[in-house]
Amino acid sequence: MHLVFDIFQGIGIAAAVGIRPFLPALAVGALAAGDIQIDFTGSGFAFLQGPPFLAVMVLGAILIALAERRLGQDKVDRGPLALALGAVAVVLAALLFAGSLARGHYLSWPGYIGGALCAAVGIAATRPLLSRVRARLDAGSAAALPLYAEVGAMLSAALSVLLPPVGLIVLALLLWLLFGGRGRDQQKYAGLRILR
Repeated sequence: MHLVFDIFQGIGIAAAVGIRPFLPALAVGALAAGDIQIDFTGSGFAFLQGPPFLAVMVLGAILIALAERRLGQDKVDRGPLALALGAVAVVLAALLFAGSLARGHYLSWPGYIGGALCAAVGIAATRPLLSRVRARLDAGSAAALPLYAEVGAMLSAALSVLLPPVGLIVLALLLWLLFGGRGRDQQKYAGLRILR
């Protein structure tokens, strides 16, 4: 049963990191440092709860917030910066999922694969959704959207640590958003083809 909970925990953490990379990783590292439902001590992943890692996560969150204000959310969500953020999210998710398995003395390598896949689902489900929502909002409301995404991702990660089955719910919701959003886009394009 411990393995199942560690897998659920890893799934939720990795999916949350796919939504927004730094604050969920910071929340998990802080919970681990406080030995609250997760602790990487004694595994090869103890650095995930160390002060240097936590400081880098804080710095990353600050830099992303500054980039979004200075460059605009659209530029951050597209191009080289979006690819870099996606790569960082995948790496962090893989490490955190593997760490979740390793702390329970299980093989960690499946966590690298599972973490990368869950982060990819988080990225693929939320980036298009946030773009669609931002396009429908006024400038003031659109500016607050990244904050909502950060809070949602951080809460998803923290709840996945505290109540591991939440991780499966987070992934299921992201998959629903991913495939539900694609279905709506296909219907919209089919409707446009009919109008021609």
